[in-house]
Amino acid sequence: MKQQIRFCRSQDGTRIAYATSGSGPPLVYVANWLTHLKLDWNSPLWSHWFRELSRGHTLIRFDARGNGLSDRVVQNLSVDHWVQDLAAVAGDLGLERFPILGFCQGGATAIAYAVKHPEQVSRLILHNSYVHGAYTEHGSDAAKREAEAIAGLIEVGWGQEATAFRQLFANLMIPEGSMQQVGWFARLQRQTVSTRVALRLWRAFHQIDVRCLASQVGVPALVLHLQGNKMVAFEWGRQLASLIPGARFVPLAGQNHILLEGDPAWPRFLDEVRDFLGTELLERATSAPAEAVATLTPRQQEVLALIARGLNNDQIAERLVIAPKTVRNHITRIYGRLGVDSRARAVVLAREARFPENGLS
Repeated sequence: MKQQIRFCRSQDGTRIAYATSGSGPPLVYVANWLTHLKLDWNSPLWSHWFRELSRGHTLIRFDARGNGLSDRVVQNLSVDHWVQDLAAVAGDLGLERFPILGFCQGGATAIAYAVKHPEQVSRLILHNSYVHGAYTEHGSDAAKREAEAIAGLIEVGWGQEATAFRQLFANLMIPEGSMQQVGWFARLQRQTVSTRVALRLWRAFHQIDVRCLASQVGVPALVLHLQGNKMVAFEWGRQLASLIPGARFVPLAGQNHILLEGDPAWPRFLDEVRDFLGTELLERATSAPAEAVATLTPRQQEVLALIARGLNNDQIAERLVIAPKTVRNHITRIYGRLGVDSRARAVVLAREARFPENGLS
């Protein structure tokens, strides 16, 4: 499986790098701290995530501002700006309605986006996430002291090979990780974000407060949390689930903040996520084919008709006098609206809908 990396501009001009992999209806993975689209792809910490989440979906992920391949030097770091970055990626791909998976800090962005753009978000999956940080009025004095102590360590030890600093973050992120995984994570720190930005991000994450927004979420939500999580306490996950109306809460056994492929909780996580997303696809697939096709725009119906006639993307672009990228965007939206994950399934559904008679002959 391969990924394709592209760039877009956020509202304030910040350049955001995003990647797509797999095929089928879109699944947007919201950026969290320390991402690098190229390095993460084959990493011992993340490759199994992207491989599995790309099965049956077009997985869309992006580097947060200040991280990885996105602009490293940025002025604004806040939930509002992270929401704008997500909107820029969705807009560049022409996404209309899609589920969002938010991990850790990405959960706050996912919640804020779902409240601001309710017509675009179909479902929320929140893993090891929280609704407020230590530097808010809801944070305890002990939490504030701990957050500031780690901020001080970031300032003097970020990206260094020093065993003590490396072990501190390893114990928070992957306490059950191997030497290879711990070493890779230390290298990621040096290669994906500067000391100054790491410190700013750490403090920005602890200024997050989406308590009021969580109660306004109006889409189905699945909240998963590791019971032994040392980076984001289990109680924070329970609090998050209790604030979102109708959210389903799934406790997972284990300590790793980043679920590793060998973790006993990893298969359970995948099963829960796939069942949750599968229900959405089933709801779409069981709707009458003619009704599903009728939800497409006239241009999307033109593209579907040409797909059914066997034309590839370049041929469709030439026939409709549009860019190949525009064709790809139309196809992604068609898959999402029809609840299918391939050209073949789209054609089958179109034939069942007898759409259009002249286009399928």
